[in-house]
Amino acid sequence: MSSESSYWNPVLETLPFVTIRALQLKKFKRIFSWAYDHSKFHRALYDKVGIKPEDIQSFAHIRQIPTVEKSMMRDIQGKDPFPYGDALCVSLNEVTAYRQTSGTTGQPVYQPDTWQDWEWWAECWAQLLWAQGYRPKDRVFIPFGYNVFVAFWAGHYGAEKIGCEVVPGGVLDTRARILKIQELNATAMMGTPTYMLGMADTAINEMNINPADLTIEKITCAGEPGASIPSTKKRIEEAWGAKVYDHAGATEIGAWSFECTEQPGGMHVNDAFFLVEIVDVETGEIIEEPGVRGKMIITAFDRHAQPCIRFDSKDIIEWDAEPCLCGRTSRLIKGGVVGRTDDITKVKGVLFAPSSVEDVVRGIEGLGNDYELKVEKINDREKITLQVEYLHNSSEEIDKIKSKLSDQLRLKTNLNYEIEFCRYGELPRYTVKAKRFKDLRK
Repeated sequence: MSSESSYWNPVLETLPFVTIRALQLKKFKRIFSWAYDHSKFHRALYDKVGIKPEDIQSFAHIRQIPTVEKSMMRDIQGKDPFPYGDALCVSLNEVTAYRQTSGTTGQPVYQPDTWQDWEWWAECWAQLLWAQGYRPKDRVFIPFGYNVFVAFWAGHYGAEKIGCEVVPGGVLDTRARILKIQELNATAMMGTPTYMLGMADTAINEMNINPADLTIEKITCAGEPGASIPSTKKRIEEAWGAKVYDHAGATEIGAWSFECTEQPGGMHVNDAFFLVEIVDVETGEIIEEPGVRGKMIITAFDRHAQPCIRFDSKDIIEWDAEPCLCGRTSRLIKGGVVGRTDDITKVKGVLFAPSSVEDVVRGIEGLGNDYELKVEKINDREKITLQVEYLHNSSEEIDKIKSKLSDQLRLKTNLNYEIEFCRYGELPRYTVKAKRFKDLRK
């Protein structure tokens, strides 16, 4: 691919949407037939409701197919063919890569991939990285502890595929990673929003290094909603003097969405490789209109070892009404992934999304990047407590910050909070996915 081109795959990325829909239906029928013929798990699921491959002739038929949840995958793993169980569609001899989910929502799910699957995943990443301005001239530093979690493994291979030089910073600690970036003049980086802010804090407060004076020009974030939260994106960009781009993917799914260099306030769906459906959380009805939030049901068209067909991701998203100025014809998710149904709950009768607190905290000067949030039930009263770190402020400034924080939280979430101020460094630091919200009512 010429580095002058705006698109990694100009044909797929600019297809008329009606053509994309025809392609999606064709590819869905293919992966459905593959799973029905090769997976005991999927065949039993579809036979139970009387759906066979020849029945799939339209998107209306697709919507009748049962969804798959992560708990269902946990139930079948650990059995023959060990350890993947009845969802495996290839022989064990064809499995070349093992990954597993992070386990933040329960027992990890095992994910087998063939070499073809892995090449497909790298192709998805190549497309998203190219859309974010990565080119062969880039030296990409990946400050990720390479492990059984997929995290940025695929990002590594996607960057290599488009010709970037990749520097793996796996076993290095945070200080050593910063020094390596400085030593090698790395131009790009990947990580969770939490860790990007944590690295910047370490550089400034422990090493007397201004991250903005380093050579990082762009950062790809994933694993958390933060890079689509305006205040968090702004903090990372200001700290590093770099453009920050969001991406959402998952071990069981793949790299299904990305933000491009236009930074349209949301993410493109990789429509040629995935079918994304948004459904009402309560009724399961399909949501087509923009601006209405629901949970994502997703199908990966080209993953064969352990197919992902109508997978209930629990991610909360909504369609954007406007196309992106970049010229890609894929649909946009407005505001990225705003949370998960697992996290969204009612507090004092109000529907509450923890990500809304992040936007407030990181939008107020004088507060650190880290915070902790907990909900408790004391007798019959629900109490929500927010712990934040203050920087080098006087007591008078802290009073002003507290007043502003309380007002903004009430405005954005319709809730009152017990606010506790901590000194810088007192709250937990996270290097992968942050788990800041604790619901202690159960």
